[in-house]
Amino acid sequence: MSVISLSKGQKIDLTKGNPNLTKLVVGLGWDTNKYNGGSDFDLDAAAFLLRAGGKATGIQDFVFYNNMQGGNGSVTHTGDNLTGEGDGDDEQIKIDLTKVPAEIEKIAITITIHDAEARRQNFGQVSNAFVRVVDETTNREVLRYDLGEDFSVETAIVVCELYRHQGEWKFAAVGSGFSGGLKALCNNFGLQAG
Repeated sequence: MSVISLSKGQKIDLTKGNPNLTKLVVGLGWDTNKYNGGSDFDLDAAAFLLRAGGKATGIQDFVFYNNMQGGNGSVTHTGDNLTGEGDGDDEQIKIDLTKVPAEIEKIAITITIHDAEARRQNFGQVSNAFVRVVDETTNREVLRYDLGEDFSVETAIVVCELYRHQGEWKFAAVGSGFSGGLKALCNNFGLQAG
């Protein structure tokens, strides 16, 4: 089976056609354009576990480098990559669909630029950003979404969403950018960020 490549706005069934797909690895990768800013780029992947109304209720619904697990252990961040050097996934988030609490309707996967304001960085300086979903059991890449070069001043992106629909899980390629970094994202999903 070939990998399904999605474009912005597309939605696809994850589990309907893949009944054995229960453990996912969501891999995110990117390259940063060389420029004279002098600071390293540190991009961070995170997952927001959202309830009815698209809101998270607290730190347990926010999985990132300082809170590596959420949703009763169903969502796990594998660790912070500080440079994004090299090929392949720069950061990964693992999701066990069988363990996601029933009240979680959607899992939003995001990328933010750490300390973007102070370092004068934005997604206009990032290229080749992608997300891919891999079946952890078979190591087969199920789908891939390349974000393209649609961004300029944004410092945070909602990359994709995994969501429940009539008892199955679906994947939506979102690709929407935010200014204001992680704080703006947290506020968007109902969390107060300091």
